[in-house]
Amino acid sequence: MTPTEMDQLTTPAEPIAAPDADLLPPAPYSAPPAPRRSRPGSAWTPMFQHQRRWWTLALAGTLLISALGIGLVYLDDTNNQATIRTLTTQNEQLQGHSQLLQDELTKTNANLTATLGDLAQTKAELEHPTLTIWNVPQQIKGPTWWLVGGVPDTFTYHLHATSTGAMSVSILTLDDYAAAVQCIDNGGYANYCMHHSGSVVGWMNKTAVDYDFHLAEGCADYVSVFTSSTTVTVHPDVSVTYSPASSTTASTRAS
Repeated sequence: MTPTEMDQLTTPAEPIAAPDADLLPPAPYSAPPAPRRSRPGSAWTPMFQHQRRWWTLALAGTLLISALGIGLVYLDDTNNQATIRTLTTQNEQLQGHSQLLQDELTKTNANLTATLGDLAQTKAELEHPTLTIWNVPQQIKGPTWWLVGGVPDTFTYHLHATSTGAMSVSILTLDDYAAAVQCIDNGGYANYCMHHSGSVVGWMNKTAVDYDFHLAEGCADYVSVFTSSTTVTVHPDVSVTYSPASSTTASTRAS
């Protein structure tokens, strides 16, 4: 580069004198530029986004808490249902056990009732025993034959007998029996004298007799006699039950 060029470059330009203001034409008027309007929401976007994030977090927290609450309610309901099923099963088992106990109690009461009945019957039998005194078949060989048996004192006399043919049966006092024997000694037939010399009760020409005689319960004064006009076999089933009378009974004679 030549010195001349350096001089040219470094030489300051002379100042241009400012024209007189009065001589300058007025500057053209131009309206100030309108202020730039910001886009809607552009200034609130960060805050809105921040609030939106908080709402999202709050909603998520609420949903989480609700889900946890629903889960707890479901778990509690499941536990309650399991408890109810367990209690229902236990209740059914207890009801079944109670029914078994009730059945056993009913059966025990029935057995107890039967046992008490047996005891009462046994006690009655011990207090009033029944004894068979004649059950051997015997034969009557015509009108001159007779069978005689005593009626025990303090006992009920159960007169039960059948025969293969017509028979006559009478219960006599000892005096009646003596009169009947006297009748026979005088030539009478037993089939007549034993029933027409006096008797307490009698049955004529029967094939079966069934009678309970009570007068001997308080008096030892009776006999029973069997006769027949033909040959027959008597099948007796005579028994007595101990049953003493509360007081002495007198003998009774039938005409």
